[in-house]
Amino acid sequence: MDSAKLLEAIIDHAIDGIITIDNRGLIESINPAASSLFGYSDHEVIGNNVSMLMPEPDHSRHDSYIDNYKRTGHKKIIGIGREVLGRKKDGTTFPFRLAVSEVWYKNRNIFTGFIHDLTREKAAENRLKKHAVELEQKVSERTKDLIMLVSELEKTKAEVSKSLEKEKELGQLKSRFVSMASHEFRTPLSSVQLSASLIDKYIEKPDFASVLKHTGKIKSSVQLLTSILNDFLSLEKLEAGVVTVNKQMINVVGLAEEITEEMQLICKKNQHIVYQHTGEVGLFMMDSNLLKNTVVNLISNAIKYSGEDTFIEFNTIIEDNICIITVRDNGIGIPEEDQINLFEPFFRAHNTGNIPGTGLGLNIVKRYVHLMDGLLEYKSAINEGAFFKMIFTQNK
Repeated sequence: MDSAKLLEAIIDHAIDGIITIDNRGLIESINPAASSLFGYSDHEVIGNNVSMLMPEPDHSRHDSYIDNYKRTGHKKIIGIGREVLGRKKDGTTFPFRLAVSEVWYKNRNIFTGFIHDLTREKAAENRLKKHAVELEQKVSERTKDLIMLVSELEKTKAEVSKSLEKEKELGQLKSRFVSMASHEFRTPLSSVQLSASLIDKYIEKPDFASVLKHTGKIKSSVQLLTSILNDFLSLEKLEAGVVTVNKQMINVVGLAEEITEEMQLICKKNQHIVYQHTGEVGLFMMDSNLLKNTVVNLISNAIKYSGEDTFIEFNTIIEDNICIITVRDNGIGIPEEDQINLFEPFFRAHNTGNIPGTGLGLNIVKRYVHLMDGLLEYKSAINEGAFFKMIFTQNK
């Protein structure tokens, strides 16, 4: 194959733009990729000064750049490369990385510019910056909610202090709360602070992979704080006796499928929620909000305390006037000696280690089930997972 034709074919089909100019700055050739980028046909630019493709101030200064190089031999861009702006035919500008090489050919020097469009990269960088700002705002909002919650807890303490027995119970709860909060709040907030600081550094480089990694950590930490706040708010409402039951005929299957889809988004790697319904009827008299909160709590625990590459079984059964809902996992399980305190507020089994949690979830689940006149059963053993079963009956 003719090497000259091969080289021409390679240049014509190159993804990046390629432009050659002489030592006066006049364009001698331009490949299709460069023509497309700048919006000119080749005959519109060949023979013209390359400064036509530059916005100010480079447009006016380009000839002086070449003269300075001829006079001093000092290379400011040749063989180095840098980010610059290009001007299209319609007058708009776009960012690109320019690499220039110098070639001596037939007793004259020719400069070749290699142009890599950075429009998408810059747009992605701007989106990441905007996303980081939004995440910081969310963290600030969650922190304000946390401060308000602590204030409400102090008010609750004053009310409970009216009774000696209640005051003693509050003291125990406060001790558990301080112990739990000192770890559960500090860890995600420290992670958010560290990741936010690192994002600033990585954007300067830019290192998009690292930015995405740390924005993911911020999302996870915000989600954890939101979960903690939701648990506290649920407990506060239960303690205040303001949780009301609003039973109505609901589509249990539709609600279960909605929960499965939402919870699958927070599952670990290759962790899957398998939902199945038994029975020809999917309707049942139930409080949809309390039921959803109850099931979400149980599945959240199954996700947290199970490893990657595992299945979580979620089943609903409706037969006559009975509805049975079960959640089973094959995670770390609950030690037998801890099961006596399993539904106490702020209690966590000794084998949970560094797995985050408030110790409120199962207490809330039990109280919601009882509010809906249901029964809650469970079976578990260490390293053998956990099985929770809720049974509801409706009057015909």
